[in-house]
Amino acid sequence: MKEKENNAIEIDGELISLDELVKTFKKSKSHISKRDLEKELKPYQAELIKLQKHLENNSQKMIILFEGRDAAGKGGTIRRVTRYMDEKHYRIVALGKPTQEQQTQWFYQKYIQHFPRGGEIVLFDRSWYNRAMVEHVFNFCTEKEYEDFMNGVKGFENDLTQQGIILVKLYFSVTKAEQAARFERRKTDPLRQWKLSEIDLQAQERWDDFTNTKYRMLKQTHSHSAPWKVIRSIDKHKARLESIKVILNTVNYDGRNDALDYAQDPNIVISGSREIEIMDAQITRTGKFIG
Repeated sequence: MKEKENNAIEIDGELISLDELVKTFKKSKSHISKRDLEKELKPYQAELIKLQKHLENNSQKMIILFEGRDAAGKGGTIRRVTRYMDEKHYRIVALGKPTQEQQTQWFYQKYIQHFPRGGEIVLFDRSWYNRAMVEHVFNFCTEKEYEDFMNGVKGFENDLTQQGIILVKLYFSVTKAEQAARFERRKTDPLRQWKLSEIDLQAQERWDDFTNTKYRMLKQTHSHSAPWKVIRSIDKHKARLESIKVILNTVNYDGRNDALDYAQDPNIVISGSREIEIMDAQITRTGKFIG
């Protein structure tokens, strides 16, 4: 299978648009009930409880960052990760725009106050990488603030990991057409309308800006001590399952169920370095990023 330009891929010599591939995939899995999909997650969610207990017993700290485009599936994945966890030992942090006081503080200060204590997991629904993505694209920060962040974040994260914090960085990637479809559902579904923000409404027209910013972010902030994992999230269920596997594979915890398959699907989970290679190849071949 080989990617082509204009959001298309070549499969067995035939050029198929990504949009058509998504429609075919959704049709093929439509007979699988939501209950069956959720059931598939449960053995791995049970492993997350073991991981959580291991962290508690060893007073270890874990931070998981959930980044990516709007409507890429971050929130749904966070809910599946935490569904059966002990509420006393994890927190979900989703910060709004900085207050006037926070704007005068060291940039990382508002995040550090939410960092985990020993035996705790903190999940950031968007993190300090807001500065590398949304803030930069929409000019919510100055160019100097952006450059200072890009030049300093690897050192900041290296300090965190040297102090024993387990840092997991997930970037959720979705196609432009699928993002548009999810936005449309949010517009028409009264239970989802609260998710649609003014920023969301501009995400499609700023698609290329976000892609360019994503490329530089991955290229400059992927490191050995704090690597990125890119999650292809057209299939929300698979993205959730594979994200849980990434988290479980980060820690050698006690009582691991060896009967489970922890191997990550290479079509869903892509290392930050591999994603950079893919994007570099797109630029070389077509002169632009595909998505």
